[in-house]
Amino acid sequence: FWGASALLAAVALLLVMRPLLRRRAARVSRRALNIAVYRDQLRELEADLRAGTLAQADYERACRELEARLLEDVENQVEETEPRRGGRTMMVLTGISIPALALAVYLVVGNPGAIDPQAAHGFTARQVEAMVERLATRLKDHPDDAEGWKLLGRSYSVLGRFQEAAHAYAKAAARAPRDAQLLADFADALGMAQGQRLAGDPEKLIARALEIDRDNLKALALAGTAAFERKDFKAAAAYWERMLPLVAAESEDARAIRSNMQEAKSLAGSTKVLKGTISLSSKLKQKTSPDDAVFIFARAAEGPPMPLAVLRKQVRDLPVAFSLDDSMAMAPGLKLSGFSRVLVGARISRSGNATPQPGDLQGISAPVANDATGVAVVIDTVR
Repeated sequence: FWGASALLAAVALLLVMRPLLRRRAARVSRRALNIAVYRDQLRELEADLRAGTLAQADYERACRELEARLLEDVENQVEETEPRRGGRTMMVLTGISIPALALAVYLVVGNPGAIDPQAAHGFTARQVEAMVERLATRLKDHPDDAEGWKLLGRSYSVLGRFQEAAHAYAKAAARAPRDAQLLADFADALGMAQGQRLAGDPEKLIARALEIDRDNLKALALAGTAAFERKDFKAAAAYWERMLPLVAAESEDARAIRSNMQEAKSLAGSTKVLKGTISLSSKLKQKTSPDDAVFIFARAAEGPPMPLAVLRKQVRDLPVAFSLDDSMAMAPGLKLSGFSRVLVGARISRSGNATPQPGDLQGISAPVANDATGVAVVIDTVR
């Protein structure tokens, strides 16, 4: 069976490593294109203002419209990429044949170690799903088969059925508690099942995996991603740096790792964190519904009107603690750390539209330091 496990681990690594290491790069590329357009438009507005062909009021209105478009991008990116570790569909299409063959051999002879990789072809997604169900049925009669549970977990992950994958991995881990790769796979599936977040039990599983095997590549990748998610950028860079000796020096994965390390180190060295709370005035609660969008942002107290950091929540989250930092910047040259004094604002949009509308509810702070804590903003005004 170990030959099959190695093959399946390779497929799992392809399914996880590249999304983990490249998800932010893809998001940055999409942002960069939009931001380039916005910056050009802003420069044109500033030139018109200086030339006297644009009135101050018109300039400010146009800047607000640009800001609203940036906020709309934030909303779209939350829906599309927050933080989308599971962009696996395309990888499944190229990797599905080996897990399928492992399942077929396992179901027929109970010995996937007999797999011939050259024969891994000809299986459709529907056939794989049918074999997965047969394996699940078989395990009801053989519940102590740790290898079967691992294979079932990997198969469910390939199919994007992460809740079921996590359940299968839990069964396997109970029977093979010292298998580092299994624990890393379990953590990944559980993170996907709980909304693509690694905080909590997934992180505990990752830590256990690294205690057993400090060089487990997948566990290191996940540990770095978990640290990045909680904004411990120094730790994220350190985990990813440990991966470099484990991959080919000039490989695509090595380049992706170095890129992520550079990003994390940059954030660790420059990030200012602005913290506080957003609450809603009791007199305005009847004007809202739990699903209304709440945009939380920081902008320079003196300087461009564009947001320096943006966060999106819902009214159901209020009152809510917030943290804003450079990782939430919409443009490389407009970061929280670049302006010593900022304003913190929050706006409720019933339509979910980032463009300010009459009737929106809002609140804004007095100027504060860019690393202030305890900033309290009350949404108490109707536009």
